[in-house]
Amino acid sequence: MEVTGRVVVLTGAAHGIGAAMARRFAAEGAAGVVVSDLDLDAAEEVVAGITASGGAAIARHADASSKEDLKMLVTEARTAFGPVDLFCSNAGAAFGTGVHAADEQWTRSWAINVMQHVHAAQVALPAMLSRGHGYLLITASGAGLLGTPGDAPYSVTKHAAVGLAEWLAITYRPRGVRVSALCPLGVRTALLEPGIAAGHPAALAIAAAAPLLEPEDVAESVVHGLASEEFLILPHESVRETYARKAAGLDEWIDRTILETGARKR
Repeated sequence: MEVTGRVVVLTGAAHGIGAAMARRFAAEGAAGVVVSDLDLDAAEEVVAGITASGGAAIARHADASSKEDLKMLVTEARTAFGPVDLFCSNAGAAFGTGVHAADEQWTRSWAINVMQHVHAAQVALPAMLSRGHGYLLITASGAGLLGTPGDAPYSVTKHAAVGLAEWLAITYRPRGVRVSALCPLGVRTALLEPGIAAGHPAALAIAAAAPLLEPEDVAESVVHGLASEEFLILPHESVRETYARKAAGLDEWIDRTILETGARKR
C-alpha cells in the first residue's frame, strides 16, 4: 500500500512512534489522518504541525481499549475524509512487572496490547471487506517475537498481538485486506526511556539488544513495509536473525537469554 491518497486512523498518536507515523503519512500525501490519543492536547499539536505543512488531519480523544471509541474514529474519519484505508492500532502499555503483577496491570495490558487490535479489526473490517481492500497495521513489538525479561504482562500480550495479526492475515488476505505487525525493539519514547533511566531490567534488556532508534526511523520502516506489504515490519533488522535463531533452537535461546540478562538473580 502506498500511503498517498489514503485515509488513515491512528491510535496512540500524540507522542512517539504514533506521532512520527502521523507526520510521515501526511508528508507522503495521505488524503487525511485521524490522530487519536488520550492526550488530546498533544494530539492537537501533532495535527497543527501537519496542517501547517499543508496536510489534512484531525485530532480526536480516544481510549484505544474502548471499542466504542474506535468505532467513533472510523465514523469521524469517514465524515471528514472518506472510508478508512489504513487503521493503525498503535497505543501500548507497559508496567515493568513480573508474573505477580497486580490484576489491574494484567487487565490493562490485555486491554491495550491485545483487545485494542481485536476491536480495531472489528470496527474497520466491515467496510474494508465490502470494498475489497484495506490495511490493518498492528503495533506489537520485538518483545512479541523475542520476549522481554523482567516484564511478564508486556511480553505475553505482545506475543498475543503478533498471534492475532497472523490470524487476521491468514483469514483476510484472500479477501483483499492486508495485515502487518510492527515489531521494533528499543525506540526513544516515553514508554521506554523512563525505564532505562530507572535501571529497570526489562528496559535495560531491550536497550542492550540493539541500538535505540528514533520514532522517525520507525515511521520510515513503516512506509517501506506498507509499500512492500510485509507481514513483519522490523525497524531493527537484527530481530529477523535473532527470531530465526530462536526458532532453530528454543532451549539454547532460553539458556542464552538467562545468561545475558541475569534472569536467575531475579
